[in-house]
Amino acid sequence: MANIVDDHLMQVSHVIRGEEWLPSAPLHVLLYEAFGWQDTMPAFAHLPLLLKPDGKGKLSKRDGDKLGFPVFPLEWHDPQSGAISSGYRESGYLPEAVINFLALLGWNPGSDQELFTMQQLVELFDLSRCSKSGARFDFMKGWWFNREYLLQKTDEQLAPDFVELLKANGVTAEPSRAAQVIGMMKQKVVEYTDGQSGQTKKRNISFISDLWPLCDFFFIAPQEFDTEDKFIRKNWKETTAAEMTQLAEQLEKVENFSIEGMKAIVDPWVEQTGLRPWNAWRICLVGKGQGPDMYELAAFLGKEETLSRMHHAIDTLK
Repeated sequence: MANIVDDHLMQVSHVIRGEEWLPSAPLHVLLYEAFGWQDTMPAFAHLPLLLKPDGKGKLSKRDGDKLGFPVFPLEWHDPQSGAISSGYRESGYLPEAVINFLALLGWNPGSDQELFTMQQLVELFDLSRCSKSGARFDFMKGWWFNREYLLQKTDEQLAPDFVELLKANGVTAEPSRAAQVIGMMKQKVVEYTDGQSGQTKKRNISFISDLWPLCDFFFIAPQEFDTEDKFIRKNWKETTAAEMTQLAEQLEKVENFSIEGMKAIVDPWVEQTGLRPWNAWRICLVGKGQGPDMYELAAFLGKEETLSRMHHAIDTLK
């Protein structure tokens, strides 16, 4: 009864809800008639439910907890058990990505288009295009939507969230520096463990939080080197320390420590000596086989930090 009174007072014209409410619909109609409100009774529509990712049964918060995706808009704390269920906002989803993702669960626009603005969704939506069967909740598609909207934003727009992520990991950085790192790294790939198979898989970066394990070296110099690492074993030989010393000497000559300034000194030296120093240089600055273009990275770090890392690697690995 409270439901009926509330909708009537708010002048609700349409009630769209899950099919599990169908048995209650006749009771609601009778209540509207009993109150004499049948002339203003809203139109009712009952839609199929969201299903588990495997399509077997109704989606629940336990599915999200088990497979590692949010079900609630905001993080939810169970007052009885103390259990915490993740929320879309806290998990780093962009609002427009969530809206777009949810809008296409059980509804289609009649075309292959997948990315829609809110205005486009409003203009295109029609109940007749809603599915008559339950929609499987493909949370990985949600990752895809978030990535697409993340890539649409400028590095400067994403910088504030990245600054907060850095702060949570003990790093302080100006938004301009954060934006530089985002620009170099947001096209990368990260590994994740699939909740159903337990297998390690790869996906493109979908969230700002995906960046940290890939970019900590921008702010924290490698102190130790895993000599059992395949990339290091392959690219650090007996002669490498001497070659890196030569490269450091060339970089010492660079007055304008920009990408162009370094290339003007290093590229002729590479051509003259025939050396291929890039992977070993990466070991010096990153500590492993990942990261952006070496000139980009060195320019970001600056001359003093670049040479400091190189000398530390030379002394450590020898």
